[in-house]
Amino acid sequence: MLRKAFAGRLLTAALALAASGSALAELPPEPITVGKLPPPSPYRIYLSDIAIGHIVDGRLHVIDGDKLRYEGVIATGYAGQPILSADRREIYVATTYYSRLSHGTRTDVVDIHDAQTLTKTGEVELPPRHAQSLNYKGTIRPSADGRWLFVQYATPATSVGVIDLKTRKTVNEIATPGCWSILPAASVGGRFSTVCGDGTLLTVSIDDKGQVTTQKRSAKFFDADKDPIFIHAEQDKDTYRFVSFLGDVYTAKVGAEVASFEAPWSILTAADRKQGWRPGGYQVIAQHNASGRLYVTMHDKGMEGSHKTPAKEIWTIDLAAKKRIERTAGQNAISLVVSQGEGSKLFAYDGVKAAIAVFDASRKLSLAKRMEGVGETPTLMELH
Repeated sequence: MLRKAFAGRLLTAALALAASGSALAELPPEPITVGKLPPPSPYRIYLSDIAIGHIVDGRLHVIDGDKLRYEGVIATGYAGQPILSADRREIYVATTYYSRLSHGTRTDVVDIHDAQTLTKTGEVELPPRHAQSLNYKGTIRPSADGRWLFVQYATPATSVGVIDLKTRKTVNEIATPGCWSILPAASVGGRFSTVCGDGTLLTVSIDDKGQVTTQKRSAKFFDADKDPIFIHAEQDKDTYRFVSFLGDVYTAKVGAEVASFEAPWSILTAADRKQGWRPGGYQVIAQHNASGRLYVTMHDKGMEGSHKTPAKEIWTIDLAAKKRIERTAGQNAISLVVSQGEGSKLFAYDGVKAAIAVFDASRKLSLAKRMEGVGETPTLMELH
């Protein structure tokens, strides 16, 4: 009796499954589509995330910085170094892929993506020397005229790869021993400078085929033993500004064949020094060119080795007056970027809580809102 009842239930279940399968088979297939992004605004954030916990699978997070809405993501491979093109229409990522994920045959490329759709549109093969470093702006830079793409190499010997963006081919590798980070000139497309360990700048000029015409070293402008500079620099045409570990501002002009400099000056008062205030983080400064304001991530009780400490305060510096004009709660910032033009916003990455803080920077710096839970181990932001 029990066997007959059990068999009956199995038959009923089978008939029900058959009926449901027939009904499901009649459903039309769902088309797969890709959502379209809104046109980029000056507040679109490109957050470079090396994802050090799974470094073979880095990310470039694309975020609407106005509405604080996640818009998309680009895979950046092993220690990928992203940058926008000079006309902001493309995104370039110098990266490494291994045939066995974390080992095996190494292939280095520059992946090319459309900045509107984020779709990959091409790639340029590199020699296997792309710098596998944390994300800094100077590891990959386009020339101001959009003709060249300069890529930092390291084996650890340093050199710079030159890509012709017209032909989409690597055309040269320029040895830059002891020098790091790429600072393109704004007035000369085929010219860049790089920071050297002896405190000088090496300026390289190339011809229309990407070959070196001049390679000249400047006078010493900082002392790496006494007060090294942070490698992140802010650009205003041919002028770059750096801040040092002890809070001095260094200004370099890179338009000529040999770089020149202005006299350094300090953002600290005597009282600030007594309290141990120092810059700290990765992308430690942001500059609003029109207003001449420099924003700096600062912490107190600084000491040797504290130069990566998240910000206790963000200082606003008037570049013309060479003095601090505001002090703002720091939001644990390790990276800063500010939009240019009117209605400027300052974006600060909170390295403790993995968040983006947004400040109204059009007048007095004031916190507007935050976006929590963004990224894993990012160190660099770029705006569209």
